[in-house]
Amino acid sequence: MEKIALFVFKGDIPCFIHVMLNAIDMREKGMEVKVILEGESSKVLAELSRGSHPMHALFEKTKSLGLFAGVCKACAHAMGTLDSVANEGLPLLEDMHGHAAMAPYLRNGFQVVTF
Repeated sequence: MEKIALFVFKGDIPCFIHVMLNAIDMREKGMEVKVILEGESSKVLAELSRGSHPMHALFEKTKSLGLFAGVCKACAHAMGTLDSVANEGLPLLEDMHGHAAMAPYLRNGFQVVTF
């Protein structure tokens, strides 16, 4: 089984939408996929979690499929999004000096793709 870790750094909605679409598509094609939010990407949570946002359903589907591995704790703190992360019930990742590490994914056979 192919394993893909999608590390998202950009904080713009169009990029994040494509990450979610690809994550769902890869899963449907039998791949193991994890989405890790880094940098400015944690800012999109507050927007996409609003029921009125046009991409809310896509966000909820991605979340319900368990595709989000978590959010970088240091980046969420720096971006002021710790509350949004907590409200969505996503784990905070801090295994690399407070940041989300790529090494565990690489060691476990994941291909790392960054956005």
